Amino acid sequence: MKIAGRTALVTGANRGFGRRLAAELATRGATVYAAARNPDTVDLPGVRPVRLDITDPASIAAAAELAGDVTILVNNAGSAGGADLLDGDLDEVRQDIESHYFGTLSMVRAFAPVIAGNGGGSILNVLSVVSWVTLPQLGGYSAAKSAQWGLTNALRGPLAERNIRLAGLHVGFMDTDLAAQFTAPKSDPADIARIAIDGIEADAYEILADDLSRKVQAGLAGGVAALYPNLP
Repeated sequence: MKIAGRTALVTGANRGFGRRLAAELATRGATVYAAARNPDTVDLPGVRPVRLDITDPASIAAAAELAGDVTILVNNAGSAGGADLLDGDLDEVRQDIESHYFGTLSMVRAFAPVIAGNGGGSILNVLSVVSWVTLPQLGGYSAAKSAQWGLTNALRGPLAERNIRLAGLHVGFMDTDLAAQFTAPKSDPADIARIAIDGIEADAYEILADDLSRKVQAGLAGGVAALYPNLP
């Protein structure tokens, strides 16, 4: 689908990768709703700030009513607690699941009728390479992203029946606050945003944005031994 002339809503658009996604969509000629829990923190020129908390049903319903012309939804927002699954704060683990899984599902449920009513369109779920392989320091976050990947796969067929194409973006480390603790090479989020929106325009179902994601996907066929070679 062509981006120019479309209307998009991006969650978590006030900073980091979400801000880059909103900027890329606007650059390509889309009308963009930039959603954030505090819309006053949205400082991107040319977009429409929207108050949205993806864990609050009333907030989601209000956003869907306000942005009734949307044909592209980008589910980017989510928490990044990353608590240890054995010993970490269980409430923090729940928060990751609540935002990445239930928050994404709630957004899709609210906006699918909107997009279908506008003739169809696209949804992009921002996943991660940790949807496929878990890092020890990101146990809770990885589990939540794996759940979000499963959700993405489960929704593709039902959404396609409504003329809505659902894509998943897999990416490794980006130079954002989320990856600040890691010393591994990091992609420029602006570059990844371009790749992501290219994927929407190409009607892709799965977008692998970097070499790490492609390598890990290839390793899935090798099972546990390939993905976790340090296990005894």
